[in-house]
Amino acid sequence: MLLALYLVAITAEAMTGALSAGRRGMDWFGVVFVACATALGGGSVRDMLLGHYPLAWVKHPEYLMLTTSAAILTIFIAPLMRRLRQLFLVLDALGLMAFTLIGCMTAREMGLGWLVVAVSGVITGVFGGILRDIFCNDIPLVFRREIYASASLAAALCFLLCLELGMPVEQATLLTLSAGLLLRLLAIRYHWSMPKFVYQERQ
Repeated sequence: MLLALYLVAITAEAMTGALSAGRRGMDWFGVVFVACATALGGGSVRDMLLGHYPLAWVKHPEYLMLTTSAAILTIFIAPLMRRLRQLFLVLDALGLMAFTLIGCMTAREMGLGWLVVAVSGVITGVFGGILRDIFCNDIPLVFRREIYASASLAAALCFLLCLELGMPVEQATLLTLSAGLLLRLLAIRYHWSMPKFVYQERQ
């Protein structure tokens, strides 16, 4: 199930990355680069930090081919994308949870502690979007508004708590996926956001 969600997620994330590159007027290479960084960047950063090799897209080049194809497709169907905005919000939420769970499982399989497992999940979930925004010269969305990175962290901790309580991995995965998706969609619906810190120097 997670693999299927992962494939859907990297496709959707690649398309959102391509649209962000298009808004900046990038050429086709830039569009594909940003799309692949958005879709695969979180997992790549996680694996490099944890020393987990080979990287997922190196071991499975078909992931790179899929995200590249999604980016090129987006160039041609961009005028239709506005009508699919709601669908992409749901797919993005699903992808966030799938990435988070995969990141947690990867670190857990390496025998790492619970804190590193949780951070690994968050990095996998949000770092692709951070790279996208950096390459597009924007302040990363996860640092500005919305319950996004915090939803990923909540999901990671929920997954670990379920395992600590003796729940089978499959049940813990399903429960975390459902709860995390619900939290993210509610945050979108009701515009929940984290408190902001605003500091200005007085003259």
